[in-house]
Amino acid sequence: MPSPVTHFEILGKDGKKLQGFYSSLFGWEVDTTNPDEYGIIQPQDGRGTGGGIGTNPMGTPSVTFYVEVPDLQAALDKATALGGKIVVPVTEMQGLSFAQFADPEGNVIGIAKSG
Repeated sequence: MPSPVTHFEILGKDGKKLQGFYSSLFGWEVDTTNPDEYGIIQPQDGRGTGGGIGTNPMGTPSVTFYVEVPDLQAALDKATALGGKIVVPVTEMQGLSFAQFADPEGNVIGIAKSG
């Protein structure tokens, strides 16, 4: 797969409650030592992809997956040329580079810089 899914987020009104729900449901180990009550899930036993569960600052539920790309701005430019809209421009946070766009139907997709 040239652009693999590398991360997911599950956000809602009560991040701690969501963390407990998914931890209990799937046996996910949630690291809750990160800021802003954002719990990180690492792949376990070399399977799956990592993700995060937390509180959405806008107070609405959302699920987003992130696709790894070599050039964030080029991917955003292509998404907009194909009818998408930029939701979060290229952003640096805690050593990570990411952005988000909405597809023509309004689904929000994240992209993350490879390497």
